[in-house]
Amino acid sequence: MTDSLDLGHILVVDDSLDTLEVLQRNLTSKNYQVLTASSVAEAINLLENRHIDLIITDIKMPGSNGFDLLRHVRENLRDIEIFVITGFPALDDAVRAVKIGAEEYLVKPFTDEELFGAVDRALEKLRLRRKTESSQKISTAYGLIGESKAMADVYRAIGKAAATSATVLIQGESGTGKELVARAIHYSSKRASAPFVPVNCGSIPEELLESELFGHVRGAFTGATGARAGFFQTADKGTILLDEVSEASLSMQVKLLRVLQNQEIFMLGSSRPVRVDVRITAATNKDLFALIQKGLFREDLFYRLNVVTIWVPPLRERGDDIVLLVNNFVNKFSHEFGRPVPRVSYEALRILSDYPWPGNVRELENVVQRLVAMTEGDIIEVPDLPSLMRFSALRAMDLSRTLSEVETEYVQRVLNSVGGNKTAAAKILGIDRKTLREKLKNRPVPH
Repeated sequence: MTDSLDLGHILVVDDSLDTLEVLQRNLTSKNYQVLTASSVAEAINLLENRHIDLIITDIKMPGSNGFDLLRHVRENLRDIEIFVITGFPALDDAVRAVKIGAEEYLVKPFTDEELFGAVDRALEKLRLRRKTESSQKISTAYGLIGESKAMADVYRAIGKAAATSATVLIQGESGTGKELVARAIHYSSKRASAPFVPVNCGSIPEELLESELFGHVRGAFTGATGARAGFFQTADKGTILLDEVSEASLSMQVKLLRVLQNQEIFMLGSSRPVRVDVRITAATNKDLFALIQKGLFREDLFYRLNVVTIWVPPLRERGDDIVLLVNNFVNKFSHEFGRPVPRVSYEALRILSDYPWPGNVRELENVVQRLVAMTEGDIIEVPDLPSLMRFSALRAMDLSRTLSEVETEYVQRVLNSVGGNKTAAAKILGIDRKTLREKLKNRPVPH
């Protein structure tokens, strides 16, 4: 359960008082808030007056039945999940329930594990949907998006760093947004009206880096027909970001150390120092301690850079921020491509959330850009995802289950994702409708 989204309020509807008592006791033991109703009319009355996240309802009851409640909820209450239970299993009832909008179909008697698994899946779907909707209200600060604890720590660190003129070392894996953090520091500081100058030390050839950073005078080298200011002079009164600072050569590290110590530079070809007033930030995805041990990075430069350290977390440690980022990028690229904003299905969003993202936010942005560009329909579904992600999701499944159990769950999830539409489900599964009907008919019945 996710407290921030206020999940965990469950309504159980069944005409059997014994069933109500057992389900209430079991669910309460897992810290869910449980209400019970012995009829559809009583359930509807509770829904009008109480906050409910999930409904668990029997199908066959005197008077109005579970199908009537399902239909009422789907027509009048959008932000509730619902699944059905029955002691009289029938394939037609299962298909009908899913088609109306049930998330699960449990046959009595079911185990506690089956019950809790169904509840967890339903609430997880609700949580992702609410997070998706809340992402439309998220404001971005210099491109930074996220509400996770890990990002809250980054925001606090940015605020503290922006209030000082101290040098900042930003560390994190490739693609995590280190430059965005540096920009946020600059534009939140007193230097915001002056330039922010990012320099990628790894992308500029060694023989050009000194001239690019410090500038050169006329005649400093062949082709230097006039003086030219470097990045440090361009950033005067502002902030410079030395991105991939670990890629700088040892000789360049000496020159950077001198800038940090004296706040002055020497233009290439000149022996006269030039004073600069620049706030220095540096970023790296490398372990600088390890480079120091190998003699590849100067220890004295490290301590000069490492006055304030900000660690930017990898995407896999940011939880629901992935949902916020996915929806932000979907909206961004839909606008850029001039096409309607597609919806991301629950199953696709779940796979995107579970994927480890070795390329972090940059990789996620590229994937979403491709999805928006290439998806033909108005929904981004599991088959639209890169094959690597689909296979990664399969590898993460519980390997203790039988092939039949895994297949049954997957077929049901696909069917749920398309609202019970067997034609659409068969297309996604790569089988015909007849084969799908056979699989539904022959699936194992829970005990």
